[in-house]
Amino acid sequence: MSAIRTARDRARAELTREIKDEARRQLAEVGAHGLSLRAVSRELGMVSSALYRYFPSRDHLLTALIVDAYNAIGEAVETADPGPDTPSRQRWKRVWHATRAWAREHPHEYSLIYGSPVPGYQAPADTIAPAGRVAMVLLRVAGSGPLKPPPSPPLPPELREQARQLIDTLGLRGTEADMARLIIAWTQLYGAISFELYGQYTNVVEPADAFFAYLTEHMANFVGLPGEAE
Repeated sequence: MSAIRTARDRARAELTREIKDEARRQLAEVGAHGLSLRAVSRELGMVSSALYRYFPSRDHLLTALIVDAYNAIGEAVETADPGPDTPSRQRWKRVWHATRAWAREHPHEYSLIYGSPVPGYQAPADTIAPAGRVAMVLLRVAGSGPLKPPPSPPLPPELREQARQLIDTLGLRGTEADMARLIIAWTQLYGAISFELYGQYTNVVEPADAFFAYLTEHMANFVGLPGEAE
């Protein structure tokens, strides 16, 4: 019985992978808003009722693709981080460049998780942990040593409270101002990648390699990482 179950599980896992692969192909053609279970089943030669046994709705399939994308970029960044024995500025640069490299290699999946919201879709709670993987690597890098940031404007009370809650929830060290700077840097990372992928840097900084490297160093200075820009 266990051998039969194992074979059945393998077959189900393989078909699930094929469904998601076809859905990713459709993302490149029609975008997330145009994703259709009927179209996926048609391309795979399945009746739509069979596909519904794997993904009961388009939103279930979207969620699976979103979780996969978050985990893929998270794994790429975690793999790129050489760990605490390496100076934090070097780790920071590796993480930033790995994030950009994954986005450039998977632009449609990047757009799915960081582009325009899909009309009518609301991401469930099980996307939260995968979505935070890159941010957690950045927080670990910043928390690996004392930060020496440049002077910044005072935090308004509301932002100070939000930053403190985040520090307490994640069990981090550092001040509210440190957390605010890290949120700004996190925003800059994805903002720069999005500007590049969506053509906003055309005729401005194109190709964007030199600008992204400069921004990476600038944000390392901004959050107060030790070491000098190379």
